[in-house]
Amino acid sequence: MTIRVLFPLEASRIAAGEVIERPASVVKELVENSLDAGATQITVDIRDGGLTSIRVVDDGCGIAGAELRLAFERHATSKLQAEADPWRIETLGFRGEALPSIAAAADVEITSRPSEQAEGRRLRFVAGEAVEEGPEASPPGTAVAVRALFRRQPARLKFLRSAASEAGHVGNVVSRYALAYPEVRFTLRADGRPALQAPGTGDLREAAAAVYGAQVVSSLLDVCPYEDVERMELALQGLVSPPHVTRATRNDISLFINRRWVRNRALTFAVEEGYQGQLQSGRHPLAIVYVRLPADDVDVNVHPAKAEVRLRREREVFGAIRDAVRATLNVGAPVTEIAAPRVWGTPPAGGVLPGPEGSEVPDLALASPAYQPELTPHAPGVNGATAGVPMLRPVGQVGNLYVVAESAEGLYLIDQHAAHERVLYERLLAALETSRPETQPLLQPATVELTPRQQALLSEYGDELRAQGFDIEPFGEGAWALRAVPSAIAADAGKAFAAVLDLLDREDGSSERRHRVAASLACHAAVRAGKTLSGAEMRELVEQLEATASPRTCPHGRPTMLHLSADHLAREFRRR
Repeated sequence: MTIRVLFPLEASRIAAGEVIERPASVVKELVENSLDAGATQITVDIRDGGLTSIRVVDDGCGIAGAELRLAFERHATSKLQAEADPWRIETLGFRGEALPSIAAAADVEITSRPSEQAEGRRLRFVAGEAVEEGPEASPPGTAVAVRALFRRQPARLKFLRSAASEAGHVGNVVSRYALAYPEVRFTLRADGRPALQAPGTGDLREAAAAVYGAQVVSSLLDVCPYEDVERMELALQGLVSPPHVTRATRNDISLFINRRWVRNRALTFAVEEGYQGQLQSGRHPLAIVYVRLPADDVDVNVHPAKAEVRLRREREVFGAIRDAVRATLNVGAPVTEIAAPRVWGTPPAGGVLPGPEGSEVPDLALASPAYQPELTPHAPGVNGATAGVPMLRPVGQVGNLYVVAESAEGLYLIDQHAAHERVLYERLLAALETSRPETQPLLQPATVELTPRQQALLSEYGDELRAQGFDIEPFGEGAWALRAVPSAIAADAGKAFAAVLDLLDREDGSSERRHRVAASLACHAAVRAGKTLSGAEMRELVEQLEATASPRTCPHGRPTMLHLSADHLAREFRRR
């Protein structure tokens, strides 16, 4: 096989693939350029999730007209001077690869004007080649328009998700930099509609409120500041949520090292370690953590995307984050009130029973407005409706987690949350088949503030959510009005709706949308671990589980029950 040197355009497109993975990658690189240019206002405008167009405008220092074409040469940069130490990077960008990579993957038009120049200059690229250049009237700063991303790379297009999903990734990037630079005014518009507006006042809480909503941010705790005063080599600050404000995924743990948004599994785990013993299983905190380190302690030259970093003293930073979060919670977290267990019974008209204060989920009784607990114990024997599953007689509860049941075949431990998930999941799918979801109209609409990511999920799964009984409509920038919800989550409807969106964010994308929505809704509405069940509730849960088509697993594949056979018990007690 003959060895040949790649043509420049081929090499550029291959190299661009490492830097530009999706529309959010373009936005990230352009926003970083704007921040390095000292911008105080940055506007991002996308169409069709960024696949049709991306436009980023800033009021930074601009690029001199004579150097505009040079900026698109690979490895041309103003951020790393000849005398600079490549291991002491203090800017977000430094490779000189962003603009040429974007030009290799899309059509690009850039207009830039330094404040000291009377007019700006415009340059347009098509297929990686400059095709038009000339003077242009423009305000100080830089505007970059990117169109038809990956149009000439159909293989890359196939791996992208829907426009709504890609818009969510873009919103995630802009949100993170709004948090990293609260003194910068960020505006994000998606298809002409405002998706994010950060005020740029320099107040972290105001920036966080633009991302997460004022109600959530009002509950966040200021991280007990940590600073190595003696050596001035490590400092920490930020905001973290109290234990009762949680998320279904780790997506809202934001880490910034020297104001660079980074992904680092060890440091993410350090944040969660600070909550040890204070979070429910499967729940994760919301955290915004800033770490300041000497530049030569951080290796940002790990991957072209610059999101991954290596730390020279990672163990020390890990301990500092864990201890700072733990101290914050010990000092500032409110005491959680414990509500006495309540015996469930027949719900009032409409099927709504008020849950204990602070409860995220409605009662098991809310699964059906016509719920009537069955007090008759099960007779032992085989359940013919579900082949291979014996009829079970509940005898108690262990640790408020598992229902203990017996049959002629031995003992069964039933995970009450997983079992109820299965029951609700099949009930929700059955309601879809008949187009008769169990819906609870709200006496007063609930206002919900959604993050850009949650808004993207709402756009992506809107039809399926409405089919399950959600009635939601826009109510201002980032806010939505809920008028009706599925009966299973009628309690605290706004919080429940946001939680269902968070659960959708972690659902396996390989299953059908209706199944993902039903599984997320069932997971949120299912009775939680730690809930005391009465004898009637245990019997009702077991009876409902026996009636399902797949009683052995929850919708996510976890087992609902474990079996300890009568033979095994007899052997262990040496009865045979």
